[in-house]
Amino acid sequence: MTRSHVNHVLVVDDDPDIRMLLTMNLEVSGYRVTEAENGHEAAEMARALVPDLIVLDLMMPGIDGLGVLERLKADPVTKDIPVVMLTAKASDHDVWAGWQAGVDYYMTKPFEPEHLLQFIEYLGDSEHHELPGQTAALPAAPDGEEADPAR
Repeated sequence: MTRSHVNHVLVVDDDPDIRMLLTMNLEVSGYRVTEAENGHEAAEMARALVPDLIVLDLMMPGIDGLGVLERLKADPVTKDIPVVMLTAKASDHDVWAGWQAGVDYYMTKPFEPEHLLQFIEYLGDSEHHELPGQTAALPAAPDGEEADPAR
């Protein structure tokens, strides 16, 4: 499913300061924002609201970001919602795990809100979710893991 325009963003982070920073920047830019503070709440809200984009923290208590992402991609209602993983975890292994789980964009903290806004703008103008050159930008698979050519 291709979305021609991003209006509604679900922001998921257990840190209220990060949620507030994201919400302020997104709302000032004209987006409607819904917040979730944990993975369980995020999965429920995503299914009920079907936002145009989800900004998802990786490290959260309970269900972490990868767990939420797995649930989203397995659910026919939410499987096509683009997901931006926003996390402090920046090792090749972590980034690779995000790509393998189906994340559309991986951003590390600290981050510039402008970079997120540029990606959202790209999604709104795009006929597809794959970024130009995305395949080339993927990190090498950590030692011992096979690259998935379908990704």
